[in-house]
Amino acid sequence: MKSHRRTTALALLAVAAALVAAALTAYLWGGSDGGLVVLGQVRGHVVTMGWVTLAALIGAVLLGARKPATRLALGLPVTILGVMVMSLATLLALLDGGQEQTRSLKAPGREDRRLVVEEGSAMIDPLWYVYVHQGSWPRERRWAVGHFNGDATDNELREAVWTGPDRIRLTTSGGVVHEVTVGPGGRPDRTVSAGW
Repeated sequence: MKSHRRTTALALLAVAAALVAAALTAYLWGGSDGGLVVLGQVRGHVVTMGWVTLAALIGAVLLGARKPATRLALGLPVTILGVMVMSLATLLALLDGGQEQTRSLKAPGREDRRLVVEEGSAMIDPLWYVYVHQGSWPRERRWAVGHFNGDATDNELREAVWTGPDRIRLTTSGGVVHEVTVGPGGRPDRTVSAGW
């Protein structure tokens, strides 16, 4: 029975370590400056991964420690500190509002390139994020093309379209037009920012 508890405790520690490694990998290589899209998707679940990691650590302590006093001495601080940290992370994630994909347009004549528009919010202000995705899963990469904050009505994103296989036009509600050129690897020549 003791060896089964130890084996389960080690398995839970391995799960916790794998989740931490996945979260770190997602933050290092899943951004919007040429990061892998699949790792960016993992980034979107980091709070959930944190709660599962905390549960795995608490389970490992409860199953792995032999004496009840050791379980209490290790488990109580891990639980209290972990719940505090994860509660704060959850609150920050809820306030951030997240981003939701609203449009995806293939580049003309290019099956490997897409223009992706995501919408989010900062409290009450609408936000728009425009990205170029290049490649196919699992090696699809992402680059930021534009960020628009609708706090001022002139900065709302009204149009994001391809004007060619390597040209993007972004138009704001104030009528400002931004032209962006996309390089052979998918990287845009600039990132447009309006209302930030």
